[in-house]
Amino acid sequence: MWAAHAETQVSHPQEAVSTPPRLSLAEAQQIAFERNWDLLAAKSGINSAEAQLIVVKEFPNPTFSWTTAKIGTHESATILGNSIWNRSYDTIAAVSQLVEIAGKRGDRQRAARAGVMGARARFFDAKRTLDQGVTKAYVAALLANENVRVLNESANYLKHEADIANARYKAGDISDSDRKQIEINAEQFQLQARAAEATAAQARVAVEILMGVPQPKGNWEPVDTLPLLVTASTPKDLDEMPQGSRSDVLAAEQDLRSARENLKLQKAIRIPDPTFSIQYEHEPPGGGPPIDTFGVGVSFPLPLWNRNGGNIKAAQAQQEQSAIALGKVKLQVMSDIANAAVAYKEASGRLHRYVDQIRPKAGSVRESVAFAYEKGGASLVDLLDAERTDNDVRLATAQAMSDTVSAAADLKAARAVLPETELTSSKP
Repeated sequence: MWAAHAETQVSHPQEAVSTPPRLSLAEAQQIAFERNWDLLAAKSGINSAEAQLIVVKEFPNPTFSWTTAKIGTHESATILGNSIWNRSYDTIAAVSQLVEIAGKRGDRQRAARAGVMGARARFFDAKRTLDQGVTKAYVAALLANENVRVLNESANYLKHEADIANARYKAGDISDSDRKQIEINAEQFQLQARAAEATAAQARVAVEILMGVPQPKGNWEPVDTLPLLVTASTPKDLDEMPQGSRSDVLAAEQDLRSARENLKLQKAIRIPDPTFSIQYEHEPPGGGPPIDTFGVGVSFPLPLWNRNGGNIKAAQAQQEQSAIALGKVKLQVMSDIANAAVAYKEASGRLHRYVDQIRPKAGSVRESVAFAYEKGGASLVDLLDAERTDNDVRLATAQAMSDTVSAAADLKAARAVLPETELTSSKP
């Protein structure tokens, strides 16, 4: 595991400098799944929803009451004695129990179960977008590294030409200004390479942040390459439509289900719940014969002034909002798939054009002009123009590879469906 490797590097500073840990895209995604803060927060949302389900399953506790009346002085003793129980006080002990009717418990539990399923769906949706984000961040790091390589390579090409220019300058074939112009262009490529190295470090830090690394420093090297990921991420069928529902759609569906159950609950609350009670009354002999009696009772609120109209209207509005949100998410899924497919086609076609046509031509022109310049058959302007064009083409090729992989990641995330077995499993 990369994390363990990284800790080993920390314990050997000198070795860490020379051999930084290597990280593959699959390892980055796995570590992010275990450590990412947003994903951990989404997972805690499942625990919160499950706790709410436990709450609504619990019955209300019975109420015990004890009442002692007719309390007098010490002379309240009876023939039974002068203890509190034997005095001529009137003591009533009662137990009351609220009973929910009209299906309120069922409505509340179904709403809570939908909340649990919605929380699970949101967790898997967070994982879907996290995998997409890690892939694109990793690809950005690969692109930055490739830009560093290309710029250093271009600088080395011009360094070689500068050495030749020095020889020609000493021989009197070119002017001092021509020689210095080549050196200036070589140094510019070097400066651009240093800037690209800083961008690469920032890109690696961005990957570590998604991985939940406590102290991100970007001290790692990628295992995968852009050409490898281009091949590995190629979709089988661009026109294929997913069979099933995406996690964000499932979450919206569960939100709508929960809103419907809550509306039923609010309507049922208009029917008052009775509270049944059983009581025992103890009255020792005093002013009359001893009377110990048992009694039963029932009480419920009279729905005269409050018919729960406000909560019902709020629940209706929430149901409408949930239905609108579900329609919007479904439309967003179709939009994501269409946009990602278009972006992939464009990036893939651009990449093939660069790889098959433009890059070979630019490389061939650069080599031909460089050879001609060494022999005195090409001008300095031709040489520098060919070098810049070849450099730009190689950078554009790397960008096309990055865009292709990123678009493939977007397409994969847009098409990702969540099987029902994963949604209902006990552990996400």
